[in-house]
Amino acid sequence: MEWKECEKDRKITKPKSCCIAGKKTHTEKNLIVGEVETREIIYLSKTVEGKKHDKKIADEEEIKYPEGTILQQDTGFQGDAPEGVTTNQPKKKRRGKELTKEEKEANRELSRVRVVIEHLISGAKRLRIVKEEMRLKVENVSDDVMEIACGTHNLRNLMRKRFFKELFLQQFYSA
Repeated sequence: MEWKECEKDRKITKPKSCCIAGKKTHTEKNLIVGEVETREIIYLSKTVEGKKHDKKIADEEEIKYPEGTILQQDTGFQGDAPEGVTTNQPKKKRRGKELTKEEKEANRELSRVRVVIEHLISGAKRLRIVKEEMRLKVENVSDDVMEIACGTHNLRNLMRKRFFKELFLQQFYSA
């Protein structure tokens, strides 16, 4: 690779013929279902390749929801409507038209729920091993690491509740 110096600007530039894109990383992802009221992660899918679409993961997992569940979905799950479940998705603005006040208020309510779910995901990602490149080449280790991260989040969430914290400490010190 050669570097050239331009006569006019005195800036060092790379020749266009040798511009090579960097290596792409192989990403992985999981589907997480969380409960807004308790702020718990209640379901974790198997780890799949990062380029797989969210709806396809949901279809393959065949998650069974309790009757009467209200499922707040983002637009990655367009068309996914499990049986016995009410689904809510944000409304998009139509071409050339504005959203009504009711639609804007409904989107705000969905956004409030989405923030809680994003906090669940970031709570699981507090373990650095989850969000950084995994160099450990053991089969299914990504699933195990993600389960540990979600379990750690749920334990941290449980320990924030005063009653459970006192109960846990009593059992810990009595043993």
